[in-house]
Amino acid sequence: MDWSLRFLGVGNASAIELGSSNATIECDGQPWLTIDCGAEGLSAYQSAYGRLPEALFVTHTHMDHVAGFERLFVASWFDPARRGKVRIYVPVALVPLLHQRVASYPNALAEGGVNFWDAFQLVAVGESFWHRGVRLEVFPVRHHWPETAYGLRLHGSLVWTGDTRPIPEMLARHAGAGELVAHDCGLHGNPSHSGIDDLEREYPAELLQRCLLYHYASTADGDALRARGHRVARQGEVVALQQTTAAIVPWP
Repeated sequence: MDWSLRFLGVGNASAIELGSSNATIECDGQPWLTIDCGAEGLSAYQSAYGRLPEALFVTHTHMDHVAGFERLFVASWFDPARRGKVRIYVPVALVPLLHQRVASYPNALAEGGVNFWDAFQLVAVGESFWHRGVRLEVFPVRHHWPETAYGLRLHGSLVWTGDTRPIPEMLARHAGAGELVAHDCGLHGNPSHSGIDDLEREYPAELLQRCLLYHYASTADGDALRARGHRVARQGEVVALQQTTAAIVPWP
């Protein structure tokens, strides 16, 4: 199996021209698991693959990461081939937050009779979960409030931090097998997001060399990060990943 990562967007919530920070893990050139469901990210997915995602992992519930769910609900509910089959993997602490954000309107359809989650297969996850026979790891990150944002690891291939401040302890535990580390980083940090000074201070050189930065504020900021010697993702970029060393079992 050949693994890759497609950046559907690389910008922060206000960097419209860069797209919101969503991505898709690909296997053998096909979408395998999509990370987050922002409105712009969902549009980018459709442009890239000509269809809607069949499996999503949710890192946190800010709208630039979940605003596409209403459109995904409509497309999934009214398509008998998709209805109830689109897998949504959600860290268990986020389930009530996600429900409040996208599913708590009194009627999912005006005529009633339908629950929002009827369109999906909601899978609450803990420290790990299985997707298509492959084990992935989940870990908390530092974004706004404890236990409200999470990262994802495909062992040996990829660590996706999601929105976060520096997390050296978590990466020491979850990025020790040579993974590419797709990391939140802008030119300047703030109480919810990493800045490049933060990463250069907190992370060893070997880890920084494996980091691919996203969630920056502008094209100019991306160029400034590159000028400092860092690898910076571009919208639509597809990056080859190492072969995973995660546990794998036969999948139908």
